[in-house]
Amino acid sequence: MTTLTDITKAESTDSTAAQPIIFFDGVCGLCNSTVDFVIAKDRQQLFRFAPLQGTTAKDVLEPVDIAGLKSLVLQDELGLHRRSTAVVRMLKLLGGFWGITGWLLWVIHWPLRGIGYRLVSRFRYRLFGQKESCRMPTPAERERFLP
Repeated sequence: MTTLTDITKAESTDSTAAQPIIFFDGVCGLCNSTVDFVIAKDRQQLFRFAPLQGTTAKDVLEPVDIAGLKSLVLQDELGLHRRSTAVVRMLKLLGGFWGITGWLLWVIHWPLRGIGYRLVSRFRYRLFGQKESCRMPTPAERERFLP
C-alpha cells in the first residue's frame, strides 16, 4: 500500500533527479573551496551538494567512490563522473567562461588530466588544509545541500 510519505519521497526524488549533485570531501579545504566557487558562479542554482561522508553518498555511490575520500564525483543526467572528468563536466554545466574552460580542459588527453588530478588529490590536505568536521551550509544554501 502506497503511503503519503512514499508519494512525497517519490515527488522529491523526481524533482531533484534532473539537478546535478556534486559529491565532495566535507573536511577537505580544496573541496569546500570548490563548493564555494560553484555556489558563487551557479546563478541558476543548478547544482546540489552532498558530502562523501553523508547518507546521500552512501545511498547513491559505489563504496569505491567513498573509500579514502579521494575523488570528487558528479552525478548528472549522463550518469556518474569522477575525478578530472567530474571537474570538466561541472565547468561545462556552469556555462559561459567556465563552460569554455571545461571544453579546453576536455581537450587535454585523459591520462594527463588524470595525473594532474591525482597529484592535487594526494597533497590537497597539506596544500589546502583539513577541517575538523563537514562544511555547514548557510541558511540561504541549506536547500541545496543533501545529507
